[in-house]
Amino acid sequence: MDQILNAAAQALAAGDTFGALNRIALRNDAPALALRGIAMAQLGDFIKSKALLKKASSSFGPKESVARARCVVAEAEIALASRDLGWSDKVLHSAKVTLEKRGDPVNAAHARYLEIRKLLLIGRLGEAERALKGLNPETLPPALRAVHHLLAAGVSMRRLETDKAHSSLAQAVKAARDAGIPALKAEIENAAHLLEIPAARLLSHGKEKLLRLDEVEDLLKSGKLVVDACRYTVSGPKKIVPLAKRPTLFAIMRTLAEAWPEDIPRDILMKKTFGVKLSDESFRLRLRVEVVRLRGLLRGLAEVKATKRGFALAPLGARETVVLARPVEEPQGAVLAFLEDGELWSSSALALALGSSQRTVQRSLDLLAEAGKVQSYGLGRAKRWVTPPLPGITSILLLPNQMPVE
Repeated sequence: MDQILNAAAQALAAGDTFGALNRIALRNDAPALALRGIAMAQLGDFIKSKALLKKASSSFGPKESVARARCVVAEAEIALASRDLGWSDKVLHSAKVTLEKRGDPVNAAHARYLEIRKLLLIGRLGEAERALKGLNPETLPPALRAVHHLLAAGVSMRRLETDKAHSSLAQAVKAARDAGIPALKAEIENAAHLLEIPAARLLSHGKEKLLRLDEVEDLLKSGKLVVDACRYTVSGPKKIVPLAKRPTLFAIMRTLAEAWPEDIPRDILMKKTFGVKLSDESFRLRLRVEVVRLRGLLRGLAEVKATKRGFALAPLGARETVVLARPVEEPQGAVLAFLEDGELWSSSALALALGSSQRTVQRSLDLLAEAGKVQSYGLGRAKRWVTPPLPGITSILLLPNQMPVE
């Protein structure tokens, strides 16, 4: 690499995008094209960035496998930043193997962190956590050390382990300070901000209270029976019952929990569960069947007792029943939860992250667009959706274990 390219690469690594472009903006050789592609990505022009990197990759000779692998890693990072989650994992893995074999451990680690970022983004926390444990950040440059600790904080937040999250963010701040990259510092500051703003709403005895992430963690450890409408679970002193794939049962459970310690009439329960205005014997029979199923799942945690006018919830071993809800609840809240990060998402990426069909997600996006809550950019396969983050609201609790979008 000549001196001008080396200076441009160092400028990019330090976050000086315009300084890099000033050196290589008029060059069309393969290394310069690759650096220009990375620079355009840093400026947010992902379409031009992809084109430059593809041109650079095809311009490198057959013996320049390391350079081509670096282009692949850069393309994968752009795909992740533009929420193109359909990017081939095999292609990135192959590039990572090439970099490891050819003596470029830093870029190989960068490729691995991109894989972990994607796992974290789509809620596969277990895989992300295991992959992080297999990496030693102390052998890496400051920028990658900061990324490692930032990802560890992301896992801890989603696990509701706020002490670990604070510790990881403190290490990330230190590494980012050593790296001296403003964009990296800003990302860490945004992550730290999520720990200080409301993450959920507590509903108890007809009252509401906003809770931070650490307060949610304390609530789940308090021994109370918690009906979690953020992650669609019921948790108590003895066990946790997941209901993300049982929306009807969860609707019954939440309605009973909101009425606790009182019972709730059958007609009201059917209306809130099935959305019917007038009930008949078929809906009464269906309600009885669903209540029996719910009793089986709650065994040892709570009982659903029949009363003269309906049903009542009776917790076992817990002194109180509360509901944990989203700070702001929307009919298409699952889709909004992902769009609230302010990034551009495709409908296919949202469908992959939500575990739903693209057609279902598209219907939700159309409804949100009609209400003026989201905007689209581009046409066809390049169409992307975005909405500004709601002020003072974090979506951490909304990302994993989403209920299917209706």
